[in-house]
Amino acid sequence: MPSSQYYHISKIMEMIISLNPKSVLDIGSGFGKFGVLCREYLELWDGRQKYEFKRRIDCVEVFQQYISPLHQYIYNKIYNNDILDIAQELDIKYDLVLLIDVLEHFEKDDGSRLLRTLLKNNECILVSTPKNPSPQKDAFGNIHETHKSAWSPSELSSLGNIAFVRDDISWISVISLNSNVISNYNENIKRLRSHGKLPLETKLKRFAKQVPGVADTYKKLKVNRK
Repeated sequence: MPSSQYYHISKIMEMIISLNPKSVLDIGSGFGKFGVLCREYLELWDGRQKYEFKRRIDCVEVFQQYISPLHQYIYNKIYNNDILDIAQELDIKYDLVLLIDVLEHFEKDDGSRLLRTLLKNNECILVSTPKNPSPQKDAFGNIHETHKSAWSPSELSSLGNIAFVRDDISWISVISLNSNVISNYNENIKRLRSHGKLPLETKLKRFAKQVPGVADTYKKLKVNRK
């Protein structure tokens, strides 16, 4: 279906925010959910007070019927192709390639070849694939929805430098041939998580500097606490 599990959205977005990519390729965009979330949290949360898009976010969606006006608004470019046919020909080196609930739809040989091509030509990839894919044939009239493979952490780890996120249902990881990308990611995600443990007053101070109107709310709270 043109969707993916909802339970790992917060984990994946934490990873994307920690990577802070200036360009993203969303492969198998489906309904366009992660394109929307990337626009929101990479664009609207970067401190600017202007409603405009500065980052490049493209998508690949092989099934024409999934492409909607939402895609036209969110994505800079839409490739209505099979990624296996165009991965080697893309003329952009993306900071981040998303393969979210996509890898299991490829035969193992095709999937391995695709991963290696993407890693060679782009900065890093974010993979989320179920540990035990359910039996699935076509859905919504789309034969590409068929589940064809299951992947192990050792298979993913053999591709390059990798960082996993703990999850009971899926293998979720960031992979790159550049060890610095993974090192920076690990540092950034630690910093992001530690920020969540800050005292309320510190959080409000930092938030107030970025969002209009919050500064006044913070001042009122501070006065009331006195």
